[in-house]
Amino acid sequence: MQNVDVIIHKHDVVIVGAGGAGLRAALEASKVVDTAVISQVFPTRSHTVSAQGGVAASLGNAEPDNWIWHMFDTVKGSDYLGDQDAIEFMCRMAPEVVIELEHMGMPFSRLNNGKIFQRRFGGQTKEFGKDAISRTCAAADRTGHAMLHTLYEQCVKNQVTFYDEFFALQLLMNEDHVVGVLAWDIVNGGFHIFHAKATLFATGGYVRCYRTTSNAHINTGDGIAMTLRAGLPVEDMEFVQFHPTGIYGVGNLITEGVRGEGGYLVNKDGERFMKRYAPTVMDLASRDVVSRAMAEEMRNGRGCGPNGDYILLKLDHLGADLIHE
Repeated sequence: MQNVDVIIHKHDVVIVGAGGAGLRAALEASKVVDTAVISQVFPTRSHTVSAQGGVAASLGNAEPDNWIWHMFDTVKGSDYLGDQDAIEFMCRMAPEVVIELEHMGMPFSRLNNGKIFQRRFGGQTKEFGKDAISRTCAAADRTGHAMLHTLYEQCVKNQVTFYDEFFALQLLMNEDHVVGVLAWDIVNGGFHIFHAKATLFATGGYVRCYRTTSNAHINTGDGIAMTLRAGLPVEDMEFVQFHPTGIYGVGNLITEGVRGEGGYLVNKDGERFMKRYAPTVMDLASRDVVSRAMAEEMRNGRGCGPNGDYILLKLDHLGADLIHE
């Protein structure tokens, strides 16, 4: 076999993955140390770009809200299995983080009073489950796209080093300590060794293992596999969220914002079946509840199509103007 050149890089922090999590981590680390990001795609093509609906934060712009209500919904939505300390921190800090993104230049949609637009999303309630609330901060139906571009701009401004189209192959270990990453240059060929004092994986999920998924083709669990091959533990791999609205057969996401704006699900009889499963919030129940309800309808012979294997999302009553907007 012909010898292959190996190029060595040294940074204080190396982050594998350039989605929303990876870029935000890189932005924070770059304030104090030399930071590099390795990504198999150009950062603005990472899967965060597919996120449409928005980011939950109890800003209270559309109606009064409280981060404690947000925390209640999140704990309940996790079937009480979530890390409640982490949930508390996330919900308490969410308004501050959204305002921070706004100050970075993220182009959120606006209410008539100029404040950040908020829409209703599934599982979001006020006063501990009494009624639905508008909590999701959105940039039209391109929130992930807007966020990713904003974070990438800030990382460039902070002189983060990007290694685009590099495929991470394995963690480099010194006994039981991680000391870096081995990667392959997809464009030019050749191995690259990245030495780092700290290595962070933000490589996304693994749900391309499912036949139908809203996840991109790049979400194949490479980071998780590398971690396991290195003998390191992973946690809670069984928790996969199933989004209820995707295009039949291919899984392309239809944003939850569609239901937040008044769209609703019907079975083959044209019945709004969610009244049987979540009579208070109906189609804006949490995603797991809606997904299970859809599966139950199909299991009981009320699915649509010749095989009864899908459900319809009804939008025509909203009007063309709202749908295009």
